[in-house]
Amino acid sequence: MKPGIHPAYQPVVFRDKAADFAFLTRSTATSDKTIEWEDGKTYPVIDVEISSQSHPFYTGTARVLDTAGRVERFERRYARRGAQ
Repeated sequence: MKPGIHPAYQPVVFRDKAADFAFLTRSTATSDKTIEWEDGKTYPVIDVEISSQSHPFYTGTARVLDTAGRVERFERRYARRGAQ
């Protein structure tokens, strides 16, 4: 790698406040906020809106839409009037 052109790659904590979940990983992202991690060291923390702990795809709590009602309403509204 060419020296001096790459951003710093350092340990960072990503925290999902909605699920009360945090994980330590390495990233080039930075933050002014810090948090003391389980190992006693202080790391920058980045708050995220959603993670694998709160996303419906990963948690299995996805909502099913009322597609049958929508289809029936469409057929009533745009149904052909008689055979051609």
